Amino acid sequence: MSSRIQPTAQVDETATIGDGTTVWDLAQVREDARLGSGCIVGRGAYVGPGVRIGDNVKLQNYALVYEPAVLADGVFVGPAAVFTNDHFPRSVDPQGRLKRGGDWEAVAVVVAEGASIGARSVCVAPVHIGRWALVAAGAVVTRDVPDFALVAGVPARRIGWVGRAGVRLAARDGELGVWECPETGELYDEKDGELVERS
Repeated sequence: MSSRIQPTAQVDETATIGDGTTVWDLAQVREDARLGSGCIVGRGAYVGPGVRIGDNVKLQNYALVYEPAVLADGVFVGPAAVFTNDHFPRSVDPQGRLKRGGDWEAVAVVVAEGASIGARSVCVAPVHIGRWALVAAGAVVTRDVPDFALVAGVPARRIGWVGRAGVRLAARDGELGVWECPETGELYDEKDGELVERS
């Protein structure tokens, strides 16, 4: 198996593209970026220098993933979602000189296994998105998101929990702090604002 790169995509020769990964038209993958196997990089998506992307990750059309972002296995990034990398963005320094790469410190958006980032959402670095979390379309994430959290709004706030299937969990009748996936039947326990899968 090998990767598939469309002729209009720009993939730097120092980038690593895993087996079975597809890079679609007009996408750009910058120097030293590393994409795992089975990924899909949609039309017009951008992957910055040195970005690390795991296996089976989907970057939908026009998603912008700026360095030094790290995406674990199974992450979904919706159309036109943006991962920023500068906590205090400025084009120029206080003296009015154009800032260059060494004039600021890039900060990362880190997305854990299986998490999904909705269309047109913005993740403002530095921020960590937990395992299997779900960021709603159009949300602006300005603080860390716990595992399995469903967050929405501007700024994003937790409005519920989701399981591995991505379906909103339901509180289990008669069992305080116990949540159930209506699709898979899996159970989760909530304690101190965190959700843990039952083994």
